[in-house]
Amino acid sequence: MVQLQKNKTVVSIDKGELVGYEVDGHEFMHQKGSPGWGNADTEMFPIIGPVDKTDFRVTTPKGKTIQDQHGLLRQMPYTLVSQSETTAIFVKEYKAGAPIPNSKYPAKSTEEMLSWPYDFRFEKSFDLSGDALEITFKITGEKGMPFMLGYHPAFKLTTPLPTIITKKGEITLDQVLAVGSRALHVPDYTEITLRDEKEITITTEGFGDFMCWTEVRNMVCIEPISFYPYAVEQHNLHHGFQTLEGEAVFKVSIRPGT
Repeated sequence: MVQLQKNKTVVSIDKGELVGYEVDGHEFMHQKGSPGWGNADTEMFPIIGPVDKTDFRVTTPKGKTIQDQHGLLRQMPYTLVSQSETTAIFVKEYKAGAPIPNSKYPAKSTEEMLSWPYDFRFEKSFDLSGDALEITFKITGEKGMPFMLGYHPAFKLTTPLPTIITKKGEITLDQVLAVGSRALHVPDYTEITLRDEKEITITTEGFGDFMCWTEVRNMVCIEPISFYPYAVEQHNLHHGFQTLEGEAVFKVSIRPGT
């Protein structure tokens, strides 16, 4: 377990996963073992969304490749490459065509192994040196590689009527619950505030959209995304790709309020 500390803030990171963000004694992150989801955060890469209706095949310029929901990155372990009192950097590296075991097989998937036809390096860094927790994703790899990126953090809820605040109004937890597994699309936003017992604001660079998901009342995922996967049919998921040109950088700032 890696811990970053500054004043009365403690960030806990377990093998690259943000499992704790405690400010003045208040924990903002959903805790493993609590109802709702078995993780506290993860990344969706190089695809976002399900592919079960296309036999787990995704179209790329190099042909079809085998993926499962939200991509293969989450199936790979992070390596800690740098750490200080307020920063930590984790990396995942992938060689084109390498088979990656699929944890969803056989219970939820027919595919035992996943693969991707491009090399890439995925870096996730945490920085607590300012007034917010800054999380930066840096993707390097083969020029022309198609990809999507989504960040999937889960926030703990402690009041009956939390609200999600956007520049155009409020979103209730009931509205998120009503959409179900597809997740509520919040397009063309770079900032969202979750108002619960305490407030927390998520600001992004590079993503452009959010989607919000939960199936319980004690947590909600507020997810920056580069593409909303349900905007197209699964066989057209490749229409949501952007292209890597040497390096791509995405940023998420999580700032506590009152």
